Amino acid sequence: MPTVSAHVAATLAAHIDHVFGVMGNGNVWFLDALERHADVHLTPVRHEAGAVVAADAYHRASGDLAAATATYGAGFTNTLTALAEAVQAHSPLVLVVGDEPTSGPRPWDVDQIALASAVGARTYTVGRADAAATTIIAIEHALRYRVPAVLAIPYDVATLEAGPIPAAPELRHPAPLAPTGPFAAATVRQLARALAGAERPFLLAGRGAWESGAGAALGALADATGAVTASTALGRGIFPRGEFDLGVTGGFGADGAMALVREADVAVVFGAGLNQFTMRFGDLFSPETRVVQVDVTPTATHPHVGGFIRGDARLVAEALVTELEALGATPSAWRERVDVAALRAYELGEELADDGRLDPRAVARRIGELLPEDRVVVSDGGHFIGWANMYWPVASPDRMMMVGTAYQSIGLGFPSVPGAAAAKPESTVVLTTGDGGGLMALPDLESAVRVAGGRGLAVVWNDGAYGAEVNLYGLKGVAEAPMLIPTVDFAGLADAVGAEGVVVRALADLDRLETWAAQDPASRPFLLLDCRISTTVIAPYQQEIIRVNS
Repeated sequence: MPTVSAHVAATLAAHIDHVFGVMGNGNVWFLDALERHADVHLTPVRHEAGAVVAADAYHRASGDLAAATATYGAGFTNTLTALAEAVQAHSPLVLVVGDEPTSGPRPWDVDQIALASAVGARTYTVGRADAAATTIIAIEHALRYRVPAVLAIPYDVATLEAGPIPAAPELRHPAPLAPTGPFAAATVRQLARALAGAERPFLLAGRGAWESGAGAALGALADATGAVTASTALGRGIFPRGEFDLGVTGGFGADGAMALVREADVAVVFGAGLNQFTMRFGDLFSPETRVVQVDVTPTATHPHVGGFIRGDARLVAEALVTELEALGATPSAWRERVDVAALRAYELGEELADDGRLDPRAVARRIGELLPEDRVVVSDGGHFIGWANMYWPVASPDRMMMVGTAYQSIGLGFPSVPGAAAAKPESTVVLTTGDGGGLMALPDLESAVRVAGGRGLAVVWNDGAYGAEVNLYGLKGVAEAPMLIPTVDFAGLADAVGAEGVVVRALADLDRLETWAAQDPASRPFLLLDCRISTTVIAPYQQEIIRVNS
């Protein structure tokens, strides 16, 4: 007779293809049921936080739901930072965990429901009579509210017989939010008239616009208005016509491109939260720019927004194109007069910085020239995050993910690789991480190498320090000793788990990346580039933070 764990596994498997996890007492029967009965791919990782990170990265790269799993107690508490990141980033996933028995907590049990709630995740606990139904509720909660849902299996319930497994019902997917009603319709018409009359229209899009499927509609709107375009870091590549796109906004943006944004007279923002980094701490737009935000949030998310339309980015963009056609509007000629390529140029940097170590700008530029075209970039958190965003183009937003930055965490890089590799098995997954974050995530270096194999590349920005803290607090006179890290041989660590590690002390050492990229992925190894870079080169976005905090 099927058990409660079998009910959970079968119901999940009807709607989820991939599960990432670490086995323990609390989830062993669930994993047994997955392996024996469910048509789902299980990827073991080496740390419970890595299970959630991999499921998160899988969603960001594929748009589909994945699950993570961990045991109760220490296994569950190990997931909390990654769970908080998924909540902050609005990544839907299901975390299946063991929990205390229904008879009450044991000495090693903690209040897991309270802990999950503290980071913004809701818990659903299965029982003998409702395991399949509760699993469906958890999945639909994750999809509807775009957050992780925790699915708890009490220890003494996991092996109870629960009867025949019912057929899994079809999921109820939330419909896109349409701007309905006379007030919303009037606001769309007013914005269309403003765009029709704009001399310097500007469109900005974030990951929310990508998730709504708005890429083609935004391209049509940009053509109808003659708008210059740009994206947030998580929306890079969303606009179809790169020749009129300024690239990423905020501290990762090129100075010339950001200066042009301030010339816009009408700016419309689609599916972007307008955080302090995107907004350059309030300096992205000129006070003379009319800024309108389109989002599914209840209200505007920045005080510089002068108009707000609540609705799905694709639906609103399509409605604006229809209104512009009805008005007989002609596109502005602004973008035709602008040399976008010149404005997007970044400083190239010399090979070596003043301290004799590599200039990260030169390293990033050279790596960008050598990377395989079919790539997915995954980024850990740290000072180095600007280099990939500045020098490594991506084809679309599902090919650039920054797992950790929503919660301002580091140490989630290596476990992002298995999730991205499972989501896009034909692409090369490129990780950018620092030495501090890399050490924190070290258990899942093995997972990254095992899962990605020859389609995996890790770039470690090894500067012997927590660079962001050195740059901000070192300049304030704070003692630097706690911010420093002894030089670690990441190339040697990579070799130890079956990858190939290369220490990069000169740009010529990157020649191995060129030959590696030319090899058949089926026969080449996972490659890790241990880049010995200078701490003296401060990324532009970090300079903004220093300015604001000075």
